[in-house]
Amino acid sequence: MGAGGSPPALLVLQADPVQLRHLRYFVKIIEAGSFSRAAAAIHVAQPALSQQIAELEEELGVQLLQRTPRGVKATAAGQVLYREAGVILRHVEQLPGLVRSGTGEPQGQVSVGIAVVLAAGISGPMIAAVRAALPKVTLKVTNADSTSIARRLAAHELELALAFEDEPSAVFARQRLFRHRMYLVSYKPIRPGARSISMRELSAVPLILPPRPHLIRDILDRAAAAAGVSLNVAAEVDLLSMSATVDAMKAGAGAAVLPDKDLIDLGGSGWAEPLLIEPPLFTTAVLIWPADSPLTPAADAVRALLVEFVAGYLEKTRMPGVEWI
Repeated sequence: MGAGGSPPALLVLQADPVQLRHLRYFVKIIEAGSFSRAAAAIHVAQPALSQQIAELEEELGVQLLQRTPRGVKATAAGQVLYREAGVILRHVEQLPGLVRSGTGEPQGQVSVGIAVVLAAGISGPMIAAVRAALPKVTLKVTNADSTSIARRLAAHELELALAFEDEPSAVFARQRLFRHRMYLVSYKPIRPGARSISMRELSAVPLILPPRPHLIRDILDRAAAAAGVSLNVAAEVDLLSMSATVDAMKAGAGAAVLPDKDLIDLGGSGWAEPLLIEPPLFTTAVLIWPADSPLTPAADAVRALLVEFVAGYLEKTRMPGVEWI
């Protein structure tokens, strides 16, 4: 017993709770793929970084990382933490802008994904428009294919996306903008004098297509199956590597199916007139954002501005095959 008959004081040892630095370090390690690369990127000694992750694993009571010959990868528990940590860290980043937006003017950083086939034509003017109308909002723009953008949006790595959508997903809230006919684009004429091409005729054309899964590839695969034909795939090239696709088409390796060549930079003149695919194939351009969380004032202001900007852009350019929704 202690003095005066009171029970002795208990010494309680308690691990430090999870700190934001733990989450930042963990996310950086996953993104870098190794402790050494992460340590170099964030300027923290590797032993200290390893200690931080050991503390995090001890606090959570699970193994988060698995070492491999190529570095480290997340365990099943680590994948959950990576997803949730990303959400938490983005909320922390947004906090100053949210607070300042309470004064009436939207402020903060907004991460926006733009489908690569749209990016070349509108990214620059769009950024300029946002800068002029929302001077205290900073855009963080990512270009990728629509499938990758949707995946990153679902993981809350992006707040907004301007992308093409095939089948609506309940994961996202959306604002449909326009739908666009799909064209066969080639450097040399496929059918001189023609304005369109059937799926059966298309099946004879060597095609340079994006690998699955990809929105355009999925639409084409379904159309080919409905027509009872098979696609003649000459090569698979990620549309992020548009320059490689353009070079291959110029070299005569094949043609590509795109939402009109005017939406992308094909580089130079001399291209054949794009052919409409019959029966019509469409991609639908949408603004999408996660349905399970409200947009910040800054992101909502950007959303409204993008709708206005895209409408004005389409009116100005009058691109063929586009139908405003």
